[in-house]
Amino acid sequence: MKVLVVDDDVVSRMVLMHLIDSCGKFDIVEAEDGADAWRQLQQGLRPAICFCDLRMPNMSGMELLQHVKGHADLRGVPFVLVTSASDKDTLQEATQAGAAGYIVKPFQAEQVRVHLAGFLDQAAGDAGHQAEDPAATLRRLGINAERLLVYLSGFHNQLAAAGGDLDALLARGGQQEAQARIERLHAGCVTLGLDGAAAALNGLEPDRLSSQAVQAVLSEVMRAVDRQAESVRNSTSA
Repeated sequence: MKVLVVDDDVVSRMVLMHLIDSCGKFDIVEAEDGADAWRQLQQGLRPAICFCDLRMPNMSGMELLQHVKGHADLRGVPFVLVTSASDKDTLQEATQAGAAGYIVKPFQAEQVRVHLAGFLDQAAGDAGHQAEDPAATLRRLGINAERLLVYLSGFHNQLAAAGGDLDALLARGGQQEAQARIERLHAGCVTLGLDGAAAALNGLEPDRLSSQAVQAVLSEVMRAVDRQAESVRNSTSA
């Protein structure tokens, strides 16, 4: 789960990254200013949440926030402004622009944890991997463990390729084609006994598909595939 940290001050950036890391297991991506962050976002970076300093050269935090909220695939990303200012006007402006909240320097661990709490709950939910017992899958499909691992590996590759394809389809308005592709992935999950992943794909609303939502679910499904492959390996080595 990616967290984007944007701050032109190296020390502040490192302190914030340390506090985020202490809250849980996150893939932290850093940017040295707003322009650097926007460049990474335009190149396809899709963080689960962004912590961004308010005052920076090249592109301020407020300017980056406006760019993000004006982008169809990014506007849903929670955007937390980092500031040393505590004046009401600045905070009100940030809220009106769409900020999910703010933290004030010097940082406190609890300030950071509050904004990550929902993602920590989601990570905890991921731990409850919902899938068919590998032995049952082998019996149902009439295959051995080695063949099931091949199927899971191939499905993982299919999911990775689907990410870019679905982005392109949604960008040109191909909602029906995208939904058909998702339905095929859902069928693959059902075949391989990935119950939780199948439910996650089924939860995508056909008339409200967005690149951000699709990519988040695809990441969840790929994690489920990896966990199931690990379960298969563990069951054969036991």
